[in-house]
Amino acid sequence: MLHLTAKNFQIEVKDTSLPVVVMFYAIWCGKCSMMKPVVEDLEKKYAGKIKFCEVEIEESAVLAAEYAPEIVPTFVLFKDKKSVGVMGGMMDEHTFESRMLEILS
Repeated sequence: MLHLTAKNFQIEVKDTSLPVVVMFYAIWCGKCSMMKPVVEDLEKKYAGKIKFCEVEIEESAVLAAEYAPEIVPTFVLFKDKKSVGVMGGMMDEHTFESRMLEILS
């Protein structure tokens, strides 16, 4: 997953033609660590169709404040340069994929 900061967020998320899934996570978050392989599997499956990125909330507090994740992990989905949905917490790969595709459709 591409690591995002305030410096590259605009180019990688808002200036791309692809839908984007951004995972807001914390280094200390066990559930985030458990979700990462799920997201990485989907990143491989949807390579070239959906872009997957990550934001560490303490490193990029400005982005975290702007998108205000109430829990970690939080996934903000972007399509056509704007936020179109949010998913939060842990879920299995099938549930994550189904919700992601529904939001991005």
